[in-house]
Amino acid sequence: MFKFVLNDAANYVRSNVRDFSLNALRFLPQLPQLSPYDVNLVLRENEFVYNFPVDGVIRSYETNQLGSNSPCEDSRTEASLLHRNGFICGIFDGHAGAACGQVVSKRLLRYVSAATLPRQVLREQMKQGCSSQSFLKCHNDNVDFVSEIKPIYEASFLKYIKQLTETPQRDVSSELVHAFLQLDEGLSQEALSSSDVRTMSVALSGAVACLVHMEGLQLHVASTGDCGAVLGVLDPQTQQWQPKKLNIEHNADNMTEVRRILAEHPKEEQETVIRNGRLLSQLAPLRAFGDFRYKWSLDIMQQKVLPMFGEQAMAPNYYTPPYLTARPDVQQHELGPNDKFLVIASDGLWDFLSPSEVVSLVGEHINSKKILEPMRLPEGDTTLQQISEQLVERKAGLTRKPVDQNAATHLIRHALGATDYGIEHSKISYYLTLPKDVVRLYRDDITITVIYFNSEHIAQLHSEAEQSGVTAPVA
Repeated sequence: MFKFVLNDAANYVRSNVRDFSLNALRFLPQLPQLSPYDVNLVLRENEFVYNFPVDGVIRSYETNQLGSNSPCEDSRTEASLLHRNGFICGIFDGHAGAACGQVVSKRLLRYVSAATLPRQVLREQMKQGCSSQSFLKCHNDNVDFVSEIKPIYEASFLKYIKQLTETPQRDVSSELVHAFLQLDEGLSQEALSSSDVRTMSVALSGAVACLVHMEGLQLHVASTGDCGAVLGVLDPQTQQWQPKKLNIEHNADNMTEVRRILAEHPKEEQETVIRNGRLLSQLAPLRAFGDFRYKWSLDIMQQKVLPMFGEQAMAPNYYTPPYLTARPDVQQHELGPNDKFLVIASDGLWDFLSPSEVVSLVGEHINSKKILEPMRLPEGDTTLQQISEQLVERKAGLTRKPVDQNAATHLIRHALGATDYGIEHSKISYYLTLPKDVVRLYRDDITITVIYFNSEHIAQLHSEAEQSGVTAPVA
């Protein structure tokens, strides 16, 4: 019970983090002051950048992670799709431990990469003895499951793709929903049929997810829980950055979601299903992977869970399960030349920055990084006056030179250190040196991936589609 009280306190403080000034932080016992060098080491420790080697819809992506929990409960995975030209990535925010988020971050991408493959190609791969890693190439994940658990997960995957080959191909959105639900069902069956305590720990912990799937110009974002995705769009007339949200959060602030859950349970439970902004007064996200203590029947809870974990494992007012689902909302978007980048992040970032602020910061970061590129003279005859003006402009731009090359790090730095007068180093230092037993009260784990689009290639694909009189290619 103490765990949920602590979570409530952490959630309240972080949800009102803008009201906590640096002076409030200074009421804490004196903390060591980190030097700018030390701050940079901490902020950049988990940076990763990948530049795509061929000319395609995506130029590159940048990602970073700053933990608060120990161990960090966020996970991230990015991969290229094999057997076709595509990309998939996701951010996963675990709760009640890191186990579920770590497992789902690896397995969900494998399920989706197989589900969105043409059925005939999938059948051919099965004949060749494929595995769960036969359909994608990960760029930032060199760790696999332990040998005791891996065969269980492989068996579930092979069962899943066998079912796929026996069903007609669905559209991408439907395949994403099906993959989410089938993986979640697999987590349940693995925990109930295996005597390994690790599968049960995965099932009783939980994770929210935001997954991006791209093929050709078609971008799909599937999300369950409270991670966020926002598209950075550059208005060609005003040259101003515009945010476009590509998902909705499943929490108590979403009244449509609240009404959906209330409608699924008897009127006698209207006052208890969601209380104090939480499902059964405990869980903040209203959709999630795992968390089967909010999904399993009363019989399963009494026979399988309570003997192992005690009465406290049963949520209060648990009468008509399931109360929770992993079903995602899916949004589809066709990329255009004005779509410049996509940011997906766990709620640790959105506690500090709004989608509009995030898009503005990344947009400014893109513009400021141009100063670091080699100077290029305009084509044709160029006068000395033009060269002089260009040099003056570049010199003035040096004042906007970014501290961080990685846009994800740039966002973390602003999330922790932004004030009305710019970035304050001492504020970042305080956030980074808070003791482990209180840091969760002030900031959550932050995980960010920024995907940069190739506007020229996107414009070319649209032009080719217009000339041929067909819609823009899906793949």
